[in-house]
Amino acid sequence: MKVGLSTYSLLGALKSGEMTVLDAIEWIADHGGEHMEIVPYGFTLVDQPELAAAVRVKAKEVGIELSNYSMPANFVQETEEAFAAEVERVKQHVDLVRELGMTHMRHDVTAFTLPPESMTIQWFEANLPSMVRGSRIIADYAAQYGITTTIENHGFSVQASDRVQRVLTEVNRSNFKTTLDIGNFMCVDEHPLIGVRKNLPYASLIHVKDFYFRPYDEHPGEGAWFTTANGNYLRGAIFGQGDIDTRRIMKLIKDSGYDGYVTVEFEGMEECKAASRIAMDNARRLWQEA
Repeated sequence: MKVGLSTYSLLGALKSGEMTVLDAIEWIADHGGEHMEIVPYGFTLVDQPELAAAVRVKAKEVGIELSNYSMPANFVQETEEAFAAEVERVKQHVDLVRELGMTHMRHDVTAFTLPPESMTIQWFEANLPSMVRGSRIIADYAAQYGITTTIENHGFSVQASDRVQRVLTEVNRSNFKTTLDIGNFMCVDEHPLIGVRKNLPYASLIHVKDFYFRPYDEHPGEGAWFTTANGNYLRGAIFGQGDIDTRRIMKLIKDSGYDGYVTVEFEGMEECKAASRIAMDNARRLWQEA
């Protein structure tokens, strides 16, 4: 098992200009991380080939593996032309992943922000063919480069474990798996232990994060709270300090025989560098204790 960090965890520093993506690579190495997930928020690489090349060189220089590339995508489009354009856009990112020397990427299949009527099972089933078609095209394109493509339990339409499995089953490609996020099940009010247990057999990479939870009728007041699909309240926490049963989940993952990348993701209110360091330390400690 190798603990690393998503660049999304350092978004505050990246957006403020305090840190560049090259600084992030060095920071992760300096704080015990073994790998880095690239999430191109706060910076871009697909349109900056020189920076992409520098990222690959810097990672090799400091001994950080580039474990995963995560990007938004939406195959549910109004027209065939828009669908084709989105597929071509995602292919450009597959090409970038290859140029970075990486073999694993995650793409979404719908827009992340959706109105309530697009979170229903009816909307999901009606638009499943487009999600599957786009994912197959990308998986087949990536296969020639030895790249595994994945869907995460991410985005309110395809966040529940059963819906993730439905897409995986329909796409039916050996190089199409799931990036399993232990916390995101809570966004659609699925218990994390249940979601993790169900989708572990399909996981090629694990995201670990934590949330504070408050029920729908207990408004928590000010802060970076957001609501789940059913109106409960969530706020990002440092891994190991929130309301998710992180100890049981780490034991569950370890007992399953999973021995790949474990990527820490922090999206809370604390200062991002200190929070990310603590979260990585907690991930290592809880794995050892599991």
